[in-house]
Amino acid sequence: MSHSSRLNEPLSRPAGAGRFAPSPSGDLHVGNLRTAVLAWLFARATGRRFLLRVEDLDRVREGARERQLTDLTELGLDWDGDVVSQSHRLQRYEDAIAKLHAAGLTYECFCTRREIQKAASAPHSPQGAYPGTCRNLTPDEHADRLAGGRPPALRLRADVTSFTIDDVLHGSFSGMVDDLVLRRGDGTPAYNLAVVVDDAAQGIDQVVRGDDLLSSAPRQAYLAGLLGLTAPIYAHVALALNEDGKRLAKRDGAVTLTDLKALGRTPSDVLGVLATSLGLAAPGEVVDLGIVLDRFDPARLPCEPWVVRPPTPPQSP
Repeated sequence: MSHSSRLNEPLSRPAGAGRFAPSPSGDLHVGNLRTAVLAWLFARATGRRFLLRVEDLDRVREGARERQLTDLTELGLDWDGDVVSQSHRLQRYEDAIAKLHAAGLTYECFCTRREIQKAASAPHSPQGAYPGTCRNLTPDEHADRLAGGRPPALRLRADVTSFTIDDVLHGSFSGMVDDLVLRRGDGTPAYNLAVVVDDAAQGIDQVVRGDDLLSSAPRQAYLAGLLGLTAPIYAHVALALNEDGKRLAKRDGAVTLTDLKALGRTPSDVLGVLATSLGLAAPGEVVDLGIVLDRFDPARLPCEPWVVRPPTPPQSP
């Protein structure tokens, strides 16, 4: 089945769900909003529910969650059901870890970030891979490290070094799999575990996100298989970049909806800019999400990153 035909499966089939899952570490910039619009379009175009999940296991900025939801609403996005927060789902992650541990697929790791970076940069190591320093510690070595007082992280004992996924936009993609972290030393469940558990538990079978996360998909799909879960369909979309070709960030000027509104742009204006960047509207055209959805064709989405140029302030009369 071709990528485009799979995207346009009949709406009568059992509906799964797509999702947008921001981290409440700050306000969403236009690149984040563009990805949210794309996730909504992919879900609605294929008859799926669209869910929102707040990934708040790491740094959380006060008020960011509420501002993010407000921005999405102002653009016209709607979602199904309640917004889920990862911080309320900790037992699910522990249950998954217990399942892996019972299968002999976990081990404790005492390495510091610096030690991992140094070992992973060695010539014989796959780029970015954890080199397995703590994978086969003897009982005495393990006891010595425990006595050192550093709380261990918990890692997956992977039995493959790569895994292949099928991406709607990128086709077949093989990526590295290493002994990824399941639980950090401070007891926080790791992203790669939490996202796999949550997607399966929420019935999410379509994941649309930035292509900076494409390399994470093989790890996550492999982990899903170990847990007896079905990996979702992936669609990794092109990022928004600044004029220097780097990932867009809030330091790049007026890039949030609040910033743009202060310059006189309306949410409708911003949606029009996002739609234009996706080839779904003409420059300056007034559109809403219904119009954009009618025009949506995944096969025609731009493959190149969207370069965001600073907006010019409105002219004084």
